[in-house]
Amino acid sequence: MRPKPPPSILYNVPPMHLRELNVGCFGGGTGLPSLLGGLKTNPWIHADAVVTMFDSGGSSGVLRDELGVLPPGDILKCALALARNSREARRVLLARLPTLEHAKLGGHTGGNLLLSMMQRYSGDFLDAIDGLRALLGCRGRVWPVSVQQASVCAEYNDGSVTRGEVEVDAGQTSGFAVQRIWLEPPVSIHPAVTRAIEGFDAVVIGPGSFYTSLMPIFLVRGVADALKTMKGPVILVANLLTEGRGMAGFSAADAVAAIEQAIDRRVDVVITNNHWPSQTVLDRYAVEHKQPLELGTLPSHVEQVSAQLWCGDIARHDRLRLAYTVWSVLSQRLLT
Repeated sequence: MRPKPPPSILYNVPPMHLRELNVGCFGGGTGLPSLLGGLKTNPWIHADAVVTMFDSGGSSGVLRDELGVLPPGDILKCALALARNSREARRVLLARLPTLEHAKLGGHTGGNLLLSMMQRYSGDFLDAIDGLRALLGCRGRVWPVSVQQASVCAEYNDGSVTRGEVEVDAGQTSGFAVQRIWLEPPVSIHPAVTRAIEGFDAVVIGPGSFYTSLMPIFLVRGVADALKTMKGPVILVANLLTEGRGMAGFSAADAVAAIEQAIDRRVDVVITNNHWPSQTVLDRYAVEHKQPLELGTLPSHVEQVSAQLWCGDIARHDRLRLAYTVWSVLSQRLLT
């Protein structure tokens, strides 16, 4: 009696060969650490972060101005997300030092100060990050997209111009729509980051503040060229909400169009949320002029993958659901 053929032959399903995928995650703020924290639980994914470096607010902005260092905040959060024991590390390194009379250290997180001082003493920001990675036992790497200092600048629909991440966010929150965005002065990608991007099997962009966490990365000279050498898919994680009155009517399709123009290549997949919380929760965000992000009309070459990604009362992607959604896209496109 002949043995039965395997299911892949019976149903004409191509076999899947699992292998570790090297995935580059682009962004900053609070969105990127959530993605990284979910992806690190998958043994088949090696996740590296490419992080925006143009933060002008809070502790990072003050340290940049006072010590002349690169803003450490987003780098620190991503490293913590990839840490072996992230809960304990977050508790220690995200605690803020008390404000003391005649002391300039008050109000900064321990982690921001640690990374800033490591940069000052090593003289090299990448060496400082590698030192932090070693201390935290990070599985992936965290790359600053550039080690040259610059500020995000924006021109609004009324012709006014503003400079600085905090100011750009404040402008669109107040009702001014961003018409153009750039970096001043122009900066270039670090050569090590170019090599890292060329080795990625796929790129995941977002979630995060569109004009201050996502777009600035692609304004860095050399990023678009590096992405053109990356053969795998480009995946955009759409935000859950718009970001103030200036983004009224903004859609996932608008985000795709802006990113494709900046990187001069196609976005292949958009991951969107398909389940919303109660009207009470949505009304709370509506007071801040934040509305559920509409899909819009996607180009025919873009695949939409939707899932229930908003699971609580706070507008935040569920990290494990998002990670599994990304894995489903990667496995379908790269492993069959």
